[in-house]
Amino acid sequence: MMRHKVAVVAVVAVVALATGGWFLQRETEPEGSVYQQARLFDDVLAHVADYYVDSIDERHLYEMAIDGMLDQLHDPYSVYLKPDDFRQLSEATTGTYTGLGIQIDVRDGWITVVAPLPDTPAERAGVQTADRIVALDGRSTEGWKQDQAVKELRGPAGTPAELAIRRAGVDKVITFKLTRAAIHIRSVQIAMMLDDRVGYVSLSPVNETSAPEVAAAVDSLMKQGMKSLIFDLRGNPGGLLDQGVGVSDLFLDPGKEIVATRGRAPGSTREFDDGKAQRWPGLPIVVLVNGGSASAAEIIAGALQDHDRAVLVGTPTFGKGLVQSFWRLTPESGLKLTTARWYTPSGRTIQRVTRSEAEQEAQVLAAQRGKDVAVDSATPLFHTDAGRTVYGGGGIRPDLFVAPDTFTAAERAFTRALGEKIPVFRDALASYALELKEGRRLPAPNFTVTDGMVDEIVRRIRAKGAQLPDSVVAGARALIGQELSYEAARYVFGRSAEFRRRMADDRQVQQALTLAKRAKSPQDLLTLAVTPAPTRNQ
Repeated sequence: MMRHKVAVVAVVAVVALATGGWFLQRETEPEGSVYQQARLFDDVLAHVADYYVDSIDERHLYEMAIDGMLDQLHDPYSVYLKPDDFRQLSEATTGTYTGLGIQIDVRDGWITVVAPLPDTPAERAGVQTADRIVALDGRSTEGWKQDQAVKELRGPAGTPAELAIRRAGVDKVITFKLTRAAIHIRSVQIAMMLDDRVGYVSLSPVNETSAPEVAAAVDSLMKQGMKSLIFDLRGNPGGLLDQGVGVSDLFLDPGKEIVATRGRAPGSTREFDDGKAQRWPGLPIVVLVNGGSASAAEIIAGALQDHDRAVLVGTPTFGKGLVQSFWRLTPESGLKLTTARWYTPSGRTIQRVTRSEAEQEAQVLAAQRGKDVAVDSATPLFHTDAGRTVYGGGGIRPDLFVAPDTFTAAERAFTRALGEKIPVFRDALASYALELKEGRRLPAPNFTVTDGMVDEIVRRIRAKGAQLPDSVVAGARALIGQELSYEAARYVFGRSAEFRRRMADDRQVQQALTLAKRAKSPQDLLTLAVTPAPTRNQ
């Protein structure tokens, strides 16, 4: 018994010696100190790792703790980026990935080429729009989902890929042997003349080459006789602050403020001013915006509006006015953290004031319908250089509100009737478009969709099990024909032809085009766009 007591005392003494320093140190620390909280965290994590009913790797526990801490900031833009997220952010901000350079969609169970990207392995090899990739490196691609297809087609630069392709009008499978390479996705998606005097440039996202791409696009259109520009920022999720500033710089005079950032960290409060003479000072500009225009896209829209350099057309923007700073923590992970807020030259905050992400999305949706709940009797007023009134409260409100095209009641009934068969509808459009291409049945990009073509689409989706009463189909024939016209134009005549047909049906583009055609100067454009200010909600 005595020997047992000695053993117990010895164990207690060892524990005391091992932990005594910590106990003494804890006593010297003030109650609730950072040191105590850190020690508490380590204790909890150790107990979970050792005793929790399910085994969890300690590395995963630390990642969970990081995610939990950032989640408690209630800021969806402050996140810890794991390898996949880190890779996606890198691709979005640099516009570069490694692969073959193919835009794809999955149609009727097969990977279908929407378009090969310019100057890529796919384009150089001769891959064409509407080609079906039926095998990759000898493996059938039937049934692959979009995510799987993208992952399989991409890979390290220099690695080989063998594509087996079925092409309309060609009996045998065509084999292409390609080598993956670095692919740059242009942020200027489209640059073209809409008529003999109005040019169009679409920008999305704002990545590290946006400013030079916009400059090159506008210069090219000026050489083609452009007299007015429609600059489309709709659906642009934003991107890099410096490139948002760079794009704005192209259109403003030296010394004009573009955006200001305000934060508490050193260096986070500063102003960004225009540094160069504008390239096209007499060019009237109409900027298209909507609820998908966010972040750096809002910097551009806000700066051009506040300095009366452009007329904004469309619907209010998203209202994402927070600056994220990025720290690379490991070669494949990093921290994206909100460190400041953005303000337009007139002093407006871009960030919508909401209590949650869901509330912000609800505000944006209401704004697209013309019910901007962020504008009320308490909304602060600001003024442009010319004295025009603009509203604060978050987001950028256009000078001319033009609602987007929406489905009619009959067309909504059609989509409800399709239900889970909507992919069948898309597949029917694609497969029929491919047949039209193979049979060379469409004479020109401005082809007319006949009643017989619409009947064929309806027949195909009914054959796949869609329950569509004649009364429902009758109300949706225009929609079906319109969607077929886009799909067939893309696969038979290319993306440019598809785009022109879509723009002809786009209410916001047509309003912008009407203004741009009439404007002889930037000031003339502002005069044409004068409308009564929106009514405040009381």
